[in-house]
Amino acid sequence: MSAPESQPGVPEPVATANSGAVAVIGLELRGETPAPKKQVFSWALWDWATQPFNTVILTFVFTALYLVGEGFLPADIAALDENDPVRLAAEADLTSGLGLGSTIAAFGILLLAPVLGQRADAAGRQKLWLGIGTGALILCMLGLWFVEPTPSLFWLGVALISAATVFQEIAAVNSNAMLIGIANPQNVGRISGLGWGFGYLGGIIALAIVVALNAVDWFGMPTDNGLVYRLIAVGCAVWAIVFSIPIFLNVPEPSLGRPERKVGFFRSYVLLVKDVAGLYRDPETRPTFWYLLSSAVFRDGLGGVFAFGAIIGTAVFRFETDDIIIFGIAANLIAGVSTILAGRLDDRVGPKRIILVSIGSMIVAGLAVFLLRDGGAMVFWIGGLILCAFVGPAQAAARSFLARVTPAGREGEIFGLYATTGRAASWMASGAWTLLIVLTAQTAFGILGIMIVLIVGFLLLLPVKAPR
Repeated sequence: MSAPESQPGVPEPVATANSGAVAVIGLELRGETPAPKKQVFSWALWDWATQPFNTVILTFVFTALYLVGEGFLPADIAALDENDPVRLAAEADLTSGLGLGSTIAAFGILLLAPVLGQRADAAGRQKLWLGIGTGALILCMLGLWFVEPTPSLFWLGVALISAATVFQEIAAVNSNAMLIGIANPQNVGRISGLGWGFGYLGGIIALAIVVALNAVDWFGMPTDNGLVYRLIAVGCAVWAIVFSIPIFLNVPEPSLGRPERKVGFFRSYVLLVKDVAGLYRDPETRPTFWYLLSSAVFRDGLGGVFAFGAIIGTAVFRFETDDIIIFGIAANLIAGVSTILAGRLDDRVGPKRIILVSIGSMIVAGLAVFLLRDGGAMVFWIGGLILCAFVGPAQAAARSFLARVTPAGREGEIFGLYATTGRAASWMASGAWTLLIVLTAQTAFGILGIMIVLIVGFLLLLPVKAPR
């Protein structure tokens, strides 16, 4: 089989004779030549484009204030006092139902992400799959327009949000793979932090727009039938369309593809198993293998903080609509700034130290929120903002850690494994959240479930060898 034509300015990776594994770490191919700033900022804008799904829909507004709100309770239960045990149990059913949807989505990502990433590598079509995932995410957000406030439509909302989570992860696999094409070992932490920081700052702007529209009472528009929240979902979809365009226009594919690895869809799973075994056998890539396993747990804990954080604010600390949105703006501002700053520190002290310090600080803050929950809203303000100050740096450093140990030509596959190993463990945070709430009939105990996952992830990361 003939080799693919070379692309100017992109060194060709060298494959090993037997396995097809690439012997050169991908970041090192660029050397010290920096990518054009236009490419870097266009890549970072994808996080900005898709972050409103996480910030506005998944965390602070649509799910926390609408989907698990009284509009989706039976009328007789919604009429009860907010502290009535029957109503509290019904609200807990909604929050646990959302957790169940998250768990099902996790299994979808487990099955699809690594294989689709491997196939994108083989064809050199990361941008195609980035477009498919982003487009499907946008369609799911548009679909939320049809989720009117009635108990019979609760599961439609859960299904659309869960599907959107799957499609966003598929898109993120390829966005992460493209990071290797614009970074080198000297600046990957800074660029990864820039992307996460842009995402959080984009979330701030999106939340600020929601606050501004609330302040003018939506220009007198009717607000019944969940119209405000449904319009917010559509607005997030339009935002994603506008700001995701630059990455498709300006950022190159990380590689030209590896046609010798093109196989059928189901055969891709066989190849995937061989590749994972090859990661372990090869001393050059063994750190990648162990990191994929250890990071799966702590990243699930990080995701749990944002997935259920606003629900804790509303269901446990009784934050009103304006309170939770203002908290969301403050949380994203702190997360965005801390992530950008930590990205620069990442390139100096290494990503592992950033991750361990961040997770350790989050564990302390999270346990304090649970133990002091009777202290009122100030407990959530202080503890929640501390959590947000460290979750972004941990996420950005986790991505740069993997980028530093990813072989050239296997970017999509490795980041696909990164997504799927994370989702293989992602039942842990949502499952622990759901189980503890079901056992206690109190949403507050879901906090403990998330903290337990973070503690386990912290311990698993300790023995993992750090990249250079």
